[in-house]
Amino acid sequence: MAKISAVIITFNEAKNIGRCIESLQPVVDEFIILDSLSTDDTCDIIKRHGLTPVQRAWTGYSESKNYANSLTTGDYILSIDADEALSPALQQAILQVKAAPKAEVYEVNRLTNYCGHWIRHSGWYPEYKIRLFKKGLTQWAGLIHEELIFNQTAYTTQRLEGDLYHYSYPTIESHIRKIIPYSALAAEKDFKAGKRYRLVTHGLIKPWFMFMKKYFLQAGFLDGFYGFVIAVNSAYERYLRYLRFHELRKNQSTR
Repeated sequence: MAKISAVIITFNEAKNIGRCIESLQPVVDEFIILDSLSTDDTCDIIKRHGLTPVQRAWTGYSESKNYANSLTTGDYILSIDADEALSPALQQAILQVKAAPKAEVYEVNRLTNYCGHWIRHSGWYPEYKIRLFKKGLTQWAGLIHEELIFNQTAYTTQRLEGDLYHYSYPTIESHIRKIIPYSALAAEKDFKAGKRYRLVTHGLIKPWFMFMKKYFLQAGFLDGFYGFVIAVNSAYERYLRYLRFHELRKNQSTR
């Protein structure tokens, strides 16, 4: 039987961490929770569940996850965010992996809860993510939307039944608050890579196309009011990218 280690990174996740841990407890053999010096009740909640967080100053998503992975002792790592939880069907699928692993890498289908509503369209579902993988096979890379880089070109992959519940946006405001720093990081990444942003293309066409894509091409209208909100906010994120890029270019010219 394979041993599975759960890895979670936290910072002020008091609203989410309890639900996350409780969904993992029937499945995993070890918890590695790396906390970036939370100032709310996150660590108290972790301890009430019989676990001890590892506390360490924030060093970025990829570096933090790689450090936490290095602390695990299991055969497989289950990498999960504090605002996520395993559905009962996904729990059963992972228990089957524990009993008889058939692959080195497993994908899960993430289902996002937006303001209390499950989003099944808008390009948000299905959304397959690699979250369960053999230890030592891969590492995280990237400043935003970190991704797994594999140490070998050949490995076996399988998709698991069930959903990974994602409670990322309890309010519309929380979505907007997340958009602002992510758009800035995306623009800064493109700026450093030497890309060029133009007013008509990036400031006007791309935001408008993003709305059309989310709401019509990806059937966001079937998600009702919140599908419309997601489409608007997605367009807004693209527009903010342009503004941040323009600001960076202007500052460079001034210097």
